[in-house]
Amino acid sequence: MGLVCPQLFLFNKPNILMIIGIDASNILAGGGLTHIHELLRAANPSQHGFYKVIVWGAKSTLDKIDNRDWLYKVLVPLLDQNLLYRLFWQRFRLKKLAEEAECNVVFILAGYDVSGFKTVVTMSQNLLPFEWKEMRRDLRLLKIIRLLAIRFAQIYSFRKAKGVIFLTAFARDVVLKLTGPLKCKTAIIPHGVSSQFFIPPRQQIRYNQFNIDRPCRIIYVSIVDLYKHHTQVVEAVAKLRSVGIPVVLELIGPHGSGIKKLNEKIQCVDVNREFVMYSGAVSYYTIHALYSSADIGVFASSCETFGMILLEMMSAGLPVACSNRSSMPEVLGDAGLYFDPESSDSIALKLRELIASHELREKFAQLSFERAQQYSWAKCADETFGFLSEIAKGSADNV
Repeated sequence: MGLVCPQLFLFNKPNILMIIGIDASNILAGGGLTHIHELLRAANPSQHGFYKVIVWGAKSTLDKIDNRDWLYKVLVPLLDQNLLYRLFWQRFRLKKLAEEAECNVVFILAGYDVSGFKTVVTMSQNLLPFEWKEMRRDLRLLKIIRLLAIRFAQIYSFRKAKGVIFLTAFARDVVLKLTGPLKCKTAIIPHGVSSQFFIPPRQQIRYNQFNIDRPCRIIYVSIVDLYKHHTQVVEAVAKLRSVGIPVVLELIGPHGSGIKKLNEKIQCVDVNREFVMYSGAVSYYTIHALYSSADIGVFASSCETFGMILLEMMSAGLPVACSNRSSMPEVLGDAGLYFDPESSDSIALKLRELIASHELREKFAQLSFERAQQYSWAKCADETFGFLSEIAKGSADNV
């Protein structure tokens, strides 16, 4: 259905079916927006006892969500404002709207909940506030204060929620170190990957076929934040070039806290932009074409709740050199080579191993492609709505 106003809801609720409310008030871009878009596109709520799903969000968010017969997208103009307005709406309006709509459960996507609604399931999608070492890479005081505020808000929300969804076991364990054991039900439900990213592994070029006119193309897709270690990747590629290995690096992603250091590093090692190209942000709907033209994928983050971009590279049939930190080994498993993301020597060594052996690239491309097929949005949606149904029914039983 299209955008509707809250006062237009006229519910004729069947006796055996339930209603979900989804708070998308703080989902405006990035992985969170991809998640809700793909989750609802793949969902079949009736299989789990739901006949209506209501999403409250800003226009920019709702416009990205496909229409469905069972879906009611409620435009809240206040949510197009800054964070304080969004928090005000959640604190003083969400509970009333959910009660008026007779929601059996409210799903909070941003992780923190101040609504006061009785049956809430929330989700951990941001690990950065829970890892002090990663937070303090960016020493801007306001940034640290903001992340600490998110940490405390999420700890509070997780402790009082009826259910919490984590994306990986690693992320769950990091969070639980700070929250302590949670009394509510928890579930590990990974994201999926869209079918557009699935590209069967290609025949790998032999090392002696790479040359200055046909170099080995390495791609790294990520926002340019300090904990993504772009400068170390650039330095690693520069080291490979310095010993005569024909390689180029394509960096794709929006500006973040590391953009100044990245530009400085590129200026230092490749002043003429001969082998390092930074393209800025690219649409989610076209990025798969860039994966298909690359030879190797690299992912150098040291803090990820899940690693959506890593999964995209795996599904695109790329051999992957990956950070050995955070949740990445849980997602990639034994289907790639690992490096220390803070060491350009470590990154260069693993990239060189992949470049030198087309057999190794073939092996890891096939393994990662097969592993990526374990993840789907249909599975994610089925497990998510199943968990929401379990929480809603359990809450009703306890009334």
